[in-house]
Amino acid sequence: MLYPVCRAKIKGGKVTGKNLYYDGSITISSEILEAAGIVAGDIVDVLNLSNGARITTYVIVENKKKCEIFLNGPAARFFEIGDQVIILNISLATEQERNKTKMKVVSLSEKNQIVKVEG
Repeated sequence: MLYPVCRAKIKGGKVTGKNLYYDGSITISSEILEAAGIVAGDIVDVLNLSNGARITTYVIVENKKKCEIFLNGPAARFFEIGDQVIILNISLATEQERNKTKMKVVSLSEKNQIVKVEG
């Protein structure tokens, strides 16, 4: 049996852009993703602290700019620029893996700069 496990959490970040007319996803700077151990195509839950919205989407890596978090496609309707978000990377694990998994937590400043990495 496989169990859903929160493998990584990015907290304190703010939405820096929206692109409604895109297929969908969330674009996050490579620096933030590397710190969290998240790669392009990973599935994440994005929680909006401003309005309570919670969406599930996949990750696109932003290599050109640092400190960016963009919501794309239909997901953009649930977020505004400046909204604070929590991003959760959920993975499936066996019972043995689940018991050994330690969540990595990346804390961001108001300008999406990494201030702390735990785990």
